[in-house]
Amino acid sequence: MAQKITLSIPDLLHEKLKEWRTSFNFSKMFQEAVTEAIQKKEEFQKRFSEEFDMPDIIKRLKHEKLIWEKKYYKLGKAEGLRWAKTIHYEDLLYVLQFKDTYKLISDPKMNQYFEQVYQTTDLVKYSNSGTVDHEQMFIDGWFKGVSEFWNQVKEKI
Repeated sequence: MAQKITLSIPDLLHEKLKEWRTSFNFSKMFQEAVTEAIQKKEEFQKRFSEEFDMPDIIKRLKHEKLIWEKKYYKLGKAEGLRWAKTIHYEDLLYVLQFKDTYKLISDPKMNQYFEQVYQTTDLVKYSNSGTVDHEQMFIDGWFKGVSEFWNQVKEKI
């Protein structure tokens, strides 16, 4: 059985909530966020209260990796959407027709933009780490944001 609770939120957030109420399942979003926060706390307490064996450590690290990748995917998606809203039509088509998505960051036409994105996000911290998971997740999210924008506007232009 589901229980109801009362939350307090700032007026500005309440206005935004009313505006987007039909687009989101706020109850589900809240449940997922609280569940994740509680799981993190419980896992942290568990680490201090008992011995872990290697399978448990690997399971935990895999879970944390998924959360980490999801963060970069979301970051990329938001940045891709922001970029698509402000870019010229010709550049939008250029990106949408680009064949190798992971090479876009080194493409002469897009390199300067992605260098700036790396500097303004925490992606720059991992750029020399030898791992590419965060870059791939960011780029996958970035293209998803651009594609979603394009799918909303292409029939109207």
